[in-house]
Amino acid sequence: MLDLKINSSNNNMNSLTEENYLKAIFHLMDAENQVTVNELSKFLNIKMPSVNSMMKKFADKNWVIYETYKPIKVTESGMKESAIVVRKHRLTEMFLVEKMGFGWENVHEIAEQLEHLHSEIFFDKMDELLNYPKIDPHGEPIPDKDGNIINQNFKKLSECKIGDVVILRSVTISTDDFLNYLNQRELSLGKEIEILSIEKFDSSFTISYDSKKESMSKMVCEKLLITKK
Repeated sequence: MLDLKINSSNNNMNSLTEENYLKAIFHLMDAENQVTVNELSKFLNIKMPSVNSMMKKFADKNWVIYETYKPIKVTESGMKESAIVVRKHRLTEMFLVEKMGFGWENVHEIAEQLEHLHSEIFFDKMDELLNYPKIDPHGEPIPDKDGNIINQNFKKLSECKIGDVVILRSVTISTDDFLNYLNQRELSLGKEIEILSIEKFDSSFTISYDSKKESMSKMVCEKLLITKK
């Protein structure tokens, strides 16, 4: 019998609150592996004194280098810890889509709950059953067991010019509303898109794919990530 070893009472395990901070750090840290207290406060909707208190705790665990009034520097250990939380979330989303038949618009909230399970073997088995995927259903990279992540050199659709032919690779947000918007237009990852025109007034795009035309606002185009064909 497979022993999942799920035990939330183990004191060596990170708390749900800590993991939410780690995930926020993963999404917010810049190219120099830094993030500010203010950014974390806004992202998590938590008051800055509470964020400062948590960062002191993270510093004690050697996850960050924390100095008052300075950007927080994420250590190698902190980057790995944050990537592992994201790994669990994205693997779960992929499993829900590929093995359970969920739509890509229906998996985020479920993954938010399952990402806090403390069972490495459970997620390793999920990874194996999925044949070790590199991306999740929204095109975002899945970190490996060591926290390593593939580099994606994607551009925003909004950065393209008339006549470009591109492939939709990822989306930058995975809210129900946005994904349902794409579903209604039958626009999914892997679609080949041609830019037909760009409106000078509001920078909206007219695009074609699957023999159909669609108008996309600049806001939408900034959330679609592509590669050149």
